[in-house]
Amino acid sequence: MVSVTRSVFGDLPLGAGTVEKFQLESDLLRVDIISWGCTITALEVKDRQGRASDVVLGFAELEGYFQKQPYFGAVVGRVANRIAKGTFTLDGKEYKLPINNGPNSLHGGIRGFDKVLWTPQVLSNGVQFSRVSADGEEGYPGELKVWVTYTLDGGELVVNYRAQASQTTPVNLTNHSYFNLAGQACPLMVARWLPQLQESPLHIVTARNKIGPIPFFTSLMFHF
Repeated sequence: MVSVTRSVFGDLPLGAGTVEKFQLESDLLRVDIISWGCTITALEVKDRQGRASDVVLGFAELEGYFQKQPYFGAVVGRVANRIAKGTFTLDGKEYKLPINNGPNSLHGGIRGFDKVLWTPQVLSNGVQFSRVSADGEEGYPGELKVWVTYTLDGGELVVNYRAQASQTTPVNLTNHSYFNLAGQACPLMVARWLPQLQESPLHIVTARNKIGPIPFFTSLMFHF
């Protein structure tokens, strides 16, 4: 059984709208998501002793998300990661994007999907957020309709992304949560919690100039 609670999280400056918080809760976990950037602000899970801890980084108040911070818990897009020099060519046409990360365009540009108010719809076991990214928004071609759905299924948090474009356009959506598996009450001990990565033969090319290819890691193991 999943409960969904809706409340006000805060108001945007200059009367630009109200940000709502949606708390989804099952017997095994609880997650808080706000309509600003479809952002996960808290994820509380139980350990083997039944003790609950919040394992994601975020802010208790809306103002924290207006300051410079590393996209805590937000949906980023249209394109997550960097686009080198803020340019790409599609169907023979060159498109120029806002530069916000050295010489590159990062996570959708200056006003990406993490910095907009989404429209929520409560579901029986979660919440769905939607918005329309206009043709030319942050330099990207075509209108893009986007739906991001968060649902609980027992001990699982399921995130589903769906997008519909009016013309060919790059789309690469993701959630940008940071995790502290020890819980917010415990300081993060980097030397102890540093994961061991296993490298695969697969490679991806980073958008950073003069860097790449870099390893693409397919498994992640934590040693305690």
